[in-house]
Amino acid sequence: MYRVAKASQYLVITGFRIDDIKIAKKAWVLPGQSYSVFDISPVNYTFEVMAMSAEKLPFILPAVFTIGPRSDDQESLHKYAKLISSHDKHSNHMNELVKGIIEGETRVLAASMTMVSEMRIIDSVGASM
Repeated sequence: MYRVAKASQYLVITGFRIDDIKIAKKAWVLPGQSYSVFDISPVNYTFEVMAMSAEKLPFILPAVFTIGPRSDDQESLHKYAKLISSHDKHSNHMNELVKGIIEGETRVLAASMTMVSEMRIIDSVGASM
C-alpha cells in the first residue's frame, strides 16, 4: 500500500527488510511491514520550578518550554520517532517526564548562580519581550 503523511506528520515503517526504522513523508508499505504516523508539531510545557541559588535562597522560576523535533535533521526525527512518538504528547506521563528533566537541569543551573546573576538574566529576558 502506498501511504502519504499529512503536512505535520511522518510515517515510521518497521518490519520486513528494514533494520531499525524508516522515516518518510510518503512510502510503499510492503507485506510484512507495519507503519504508524507521528506528529512533529511542537508542544508547550509550562511549569513553576522551585530552585535554590548559590546563597541557598529559595525562589520560584516560571518556565515555558516548547518541545518538538527539528524536521530538517534526520537524526532528530529518528530519536523522536523511537523515544517520544509512541506516547500521547498531552498525557500526564509525558508532562511529568518533561517536568522532571527540566526541573533537574534548572536546579543544577540555578545552584551555580547567585541571586544577582539570576536577576540580571530575568531582567534581560523581560526587557527583550
